[in-house]
Amino acid sequence: MEGELRKLIKSYELLITILMVVALPVYGMIYLYQSSGEQNWNLPDLPDFVEELLWGAGIGLLVSQFLLFRKRIKGSQQAPDFILKMQAFSRAVKERYFLLFLVSMLSALGLLFFGSAIFNLIFAVALLFFSLGKPSPLRIQKLLKISDEEKELVELASRP
Repeated sequence: MEGELRKLIKSYELLITILMVVALPVYGMIYLYQSSGEQNWNLPDLPDFVEELLWGAGIGLLVSQFLLFRKRIKGSQQAPDFILKMQAFSRAVKERYFLLFLVSMLSALGLLFFGSAIFNLIFAVALLFFSLGKPSPLRIQKLLKISDEEKELVELASRP
């Protein structure tokens, strides 16, 4: 059981790391490009409704990832077995971080084409969820309402 638990935890930790390692430099390069004001990539002018669509989608996905994660956690609490709870939790975490990655890419696109500060704010909130929402054994215990013994299993499995 510990081996399967370790595999679950390592898989979502690796996914979180990869998504963050991709999202941060992409957004950072676009942010630096926008703030330098010296380079010109001759990007096409997009209609204004595309900007509104991008920031609306970004905000909508931020809200959606939060609500979907909470819904998935409530569903996983009903699982009869600890490993089933952790499998459902792992799926919920992966779904959440894919949505956050999508939000960060939409923010980068919006900033690249429109240069609006709203995309900085959307990215900052996504980054906040990226860092503060990262699962820890204590957080898993509180979210899944597991026992202290199961929390210790999670702590053991999450060690390098």
